[in-house]
Amino acid sequence: MAIAYAVVSLITGTLVALTGALKLGGHPSMAKNAAHLGYSEEAFRRIGILEAAAVAGLIGGLWWAPIGVAAAVGVALLMSGAVVAHVRVHDPAPASAPAVVCGLLAVATAVLGVAH
Repeated sequence: MAIAYAVVSLITGTLVALTGALKLGGHPSMAKNAAHLGYSEEAFRRIGILEAAAVAGLIGGLWWAPIGVAAAVGVALLMSGAVVAHVRVHDPAPASAPAVVCGLLAVATAVLGVAH
């Protein structure tokens, strides 16, 4: 169970780290996405900060599972918000697929962390 928790946690952390880095770095695609979803670039950077904190928590959770579980729950909530944002602007379902996948991985991380 510990190996499954570590693997899923690292996969989730990697995905969140990638999106967070793009947001924090002000990547042009993220600026375009922020505008499309009705957010300012500053709001997207704040989301990137939350994602960076979640990555730290997911990594920390490899040594102390409760912090990883808390971070995974935070990621699931962030991804739920991303799905809502895409639905709000009437994006087709595939637009929110990455958030759904990452959110489900976060839920799996939390469940495995509790069972760990």
